[in-house]
Amino acid sequence: MENRYDKYKDSGIAWIGEIPEHWEVRRLKHLGKNYNGLTYSPNDICGSEDGILVLRSSNIKDNKLCFDDNVYVKKEIPQKLIVNKGDILICSRNGSAELIGKAAFIELQMVATFGAFMMIFKGTSNIYHKYLFYIVTSCISQYKWLFTTATINQLTSSMLGEIFAPFINNNLEQKSIATYLDQKCGEIDELITLQEEMITKLQSYKQSVITEAVTKGLDKNVPLKDSGIEWIGEIPEHWEASKTLFSLSMPITDGPHTTPELFETGIPFVSAEAVSFGNGRIDFSHIRGYISENFYQECCKKYIPQIDDIYMIKSGATTGRVAIVDTDIKFTIWSPLAVFRCNKERMLPRFLFYQLQSNGYQKQIELNWSYGTQQNIGMRTLEKLILSVPPLSEQQSIADYLDQKCCEIDELISIKQQKIEKLKDYKKSLIFECVTGKRKVS
Repeated sequence: MENRYDKYKDSGIAWIGEIPEHWEVRRLKHLGKNYNGLTYSPNDICGSEDGILVLRSSNIKDNKLCFDDNVYVKKEIPQKLIVNKGDILICSRNGSAELIGKAAFIELQMVATFGAFMMIFKGTSNIYHKYLFYIVTSCISQYKWLFTTATINQLTSSMLGEIFAPFINNNLEQKSIATYLDQKCGEIDELITLQEEMITKLQSYKQSVITEAVTKGLDKNVPLKDSGIEWIGEIPEHWEASKTLFSLSMPITDGPHTTPELFETGIPFVSAEAVSFGNGRIDFSHIRGYISENFYQECCKKYIPQIDDIYMIKSGATTGRVAIVDTDIKFTIWSPLAVFRCNKERMLPRFLFYQLQSNGYQKQIELNWSYGTQQNIGMRTLEKLILSVPPLSEQQSIADYLDQKCCEIDELISIKQQKIEKLKDYKKSLIFECVTGKRKVS
């Protein structure tokens, strides 16, 4: 049963608003204590049998732990940095503003620690910890603007501790709220998962459409020949198979390897995140930041962006993702991006853009990348990977076909993503209503 409490009072905090009369407002530092993680070097990394799991932002999905991207280190860990059941794992620092404040509740006891860009919040013993988790995540979402700026994305220990939070000092009511939210949020998460599964199927279908078109062409009746590359398979008899470099007008290059000073305004500085979020285009809402004119001029000595240049992420979890330049606004790029510039007498940019996304090319990337602290593929290695090369007229027809087909699939994916965002917004508002007493749970 859901209703409202009989009497309310002003909390004194604008975002919290009114709270039930018997509730109070406390700073988070009075409800628990937080610890920052340690920095680990590549020399510390080892196999799972020899080390301890290091929890990172990639281990958090939808407020729960996931273990698809694990890193282990062989190092003596202070006891206070070992996570415990009931702890709250929070992403405290990241190049991506989207990830700041992302959190997960530690449901089970485990042997694990956490990295330098993470923190653990441990509630006091007299608080029902799952209730505290809902309070902390709701509070962090209200202060997102404070942790993310054009120059730095960081949630510090002092910032977290000073946040005001609504609080009810009754363990039974705390547990009642947490149990209700566990059930309701679980139902919402199931609906989100269904939409995500549909998106995955659509993305897989899109990948297969691209792969079929750039390796077999549009005419299903032409004779085929072996490309000589296992992951490409057969190609039309009149096509070529050659190294990537032979289709480019210049060797693959990248941006500067130095870290510039970033500003709130200036010239956009594009890195991996702007490519991974862009669905084939540069997403300027996810740039690294803004640089000065002087640093831009230094960058131009090495590389100046042009329309139809293609960027591929060459390091990190999103290695292999691409975007094509379709704007003439002034910007430059950082070192995680590799630049492909077509020799248009041999390869059309949009055909190459699609071919770089094909299963055959992506598999070649996967087989040739190296691992340190993260996956990485070198520019000279990329130049040696094999492309299928049809005549220019066929490249144009294939690119036009894929523009249309991929647009149709992307529209379906967009509809699913909008549904997910609405479900996430509803979940967020539900948590807010419960932890601030706007909705009574009994």
